Amino acid sequence: METAQPGGRMDSILIIDDDTDLCDLLNDLLTRDGFAVGAVHNGPEGVEQAISGRYALAVLDVMLPGINGFDVLRRIRAVSRIPVLMLTARGEDIDRIVGLEIGADDYLPKPFNPRELIARIRAVLRRMEAGARSQPETGRLIVDDLELVPGTRSVRCAGQQVELTSVEFSILETLLRQAGKVVSRDDLARQALGRDASVYDRSIDVHMSSLRKKLGQRADKLERIKTVRNIGYLYSAEI
Repeated sequence: METAQPGGRMDSILIIDDDTDLCDLLNDLLTRDGFAVGAVHNGPEGVEQAISGRYALAVLDVMLPGINGFDVLRRIRAVSRIPVLMLTARGEDIDRIVGLEIGADDYLPKPFNPRELIARIRAVLRRMEAGARSQPETGRLIVDDLELVPGTRSVRCAGQQVELTSVEFSILETLLRQAGKVVSRDDLARQALGRDASVYDRSIDVHMSSLRKKLGQRADKLERIKTVRNIGYLYSAEI
């Protein structure tokens, strides 16, 4: 399978999975859709390739020999913000939650419809591309002690830099643009994940939990992100 050229092209996808038949299938489908594809079949090589700068996104299987997908993701996240879409066993909710908490941008349970995988990949890449096109200082959002700059996809909270995944950044940007107003889970899913959320999809909730931990408490001890039961979330703003 051909490896994509250096430079982090928006059409270069890395597959980290020990199922060679699945890798071949995905290679055929993705290249047919215009992507350049590289594949590795173990954790250490997966980490090395994911942080190399050659790829725009990594598809990572949880069940890998030696180093499992969670450990691979932890090592990637220690040095890189490359978007990662995890493949999990169907019915294993805990795998999905753990993956999202570690820093996965999205997940898809196996077995899956390959077209669904491609749709998820394109949704993540659209978010990244939209962020890259933004002007660095355009649309700066400041709410109380929090500052978000869409163009550089950077966040500072109480003067300190906060490292967020691409999904966490998109969720926070959506909430800040409507600070003081309730944003539904459906709207957050469409804007941050690029897809509709199903009734049992906990992705937004897990990302929200991670966001709260990373942002911490406000100086006035008030909750930054409030849950509005059965509706959605609200970013609190001083009036």
